[in-house]
Amino acid sequence: MVTATVAAHAAGAAAALREGLGCGPFALVILFISPEADITLLAAQAEAAFAGTPVIGCTTAGEISDRGYTEGEIVAVGLSAAHFAVDPLLIPDLGDLNPEALIGRLIRARAGLGRENPGWLHEFAFLMVDGLSIREDELTSALASGLGPVPLFGGSAADGTRFRETFVLHAGRVLRNAAVLALVRSDCRVKVFNLDHLIPTDRRMVVTEADPKHRIVRRINAEPAAREYARLLGKDPAQLTTFTFAAHPVVVRIGGKHHVRAIQQVAENGDLVFFSAIDEGLVLTLAEPQDMVAHLDAELTALARGGAPQAILACDCILRRMEAQEKQSLGAISQLLRQHRVVGFSTYGEQLNGMHVNQTMTGVAIYPPDPSP
Repeated sequence: MVTATVAAHAAGAAAALREGLGCGPFALVILFISPEADITLLAAQAEAAFAGTPVIGCTTAGEISDRGYTEGEIVAVGLSAAHFAVDPLLIPDLGDLNPEALIGRLIRARAGLGRENPGWLHEFAFLMVDGLSIREDELTSALASGLGPVPLFGGSAADGTRFRETFVLHAGRVLRNAAVLALVRSDCRVKVFNLDHLIPTDRRMVVTEADPKHRIVRRINAEPAAREYARLLGKDPAQLTTFTFAAHPVVVRIGGKHHVRAIQQVAENGDLVFFSAIDEGLVLTLAEPQDMVAHLDAELTALARGGAPQAILACDCILRRMEAQEKQSLGAISQLLRQHRVVGFSTYGEQLNGMHVNQTMTGVAIYPPDPSP
């Protein structure tokens, strides 16, 4: 896996990225695109610059390059055809999702990659999805049924901190309300992972009124949602900000594990808008963060036990970046990302197997190729 980076407004950005990645050939090129870039122009340029190579991508809430956390850039990732085979599948309309047809496509695509590369034994699936579609939960559930044992990770396309429009890119097309799934087979050992630095507390609350379709909670403990959340934190509801939500997330217990249900914003009427699925009757538990730098250091170091990965492709929640900024640890986090060769983007949500999650880093560690027989 090789990477290259250019400024979002650079003239001839795609050609510069092509030169930066080197001669290839590549099985796939992935673009993580600042919302400051002209994505329509970039998509057209990339089709010409990488002619014959599939190109996919999405907009971000910040990029992760070989310098760590960055903004205002386009980061390209190239998967070498010498070690990777890829089938990128477009899901063009999340409002017209047909799970049975999608499962059939996945089974056929995976079988095709297996027939063409029978000696390559390692697989993963990488997803990029419109982060304002509110369809990630339904999509990941359908994908999990078709992927079988193949581990999936991914991220929701973003728009900085504006939350206005998010895009995915596939074969020169720039799309909303869509997703791109890359099925990957390799002779490199891989490990899909997910991490967060949050510890559940004993402070719990119950969602007593909600609008699940729009991920809105109206009442908690039969009280107005934002007011009750603030009361449990000992804060004035008027003081609630995105930084508050990053520092004091809520989690739900599913399958014996806690998963974050991150709050996006407070609506004008005092409702809480969430980044992921929410429903009446859910028990929410307040969580508190551990030291983010120490936790990330330990987790990335653990991925290197027995041999360091050559690269890590990661999807990192926007709330993690915000917390790092608030706690003045952006530099320390960036140093760790550089040290462990992490590249990727900041997201509006992350996907892991059959779940859509928040306030995590999820990704794939890519290790050296298997020895030749």
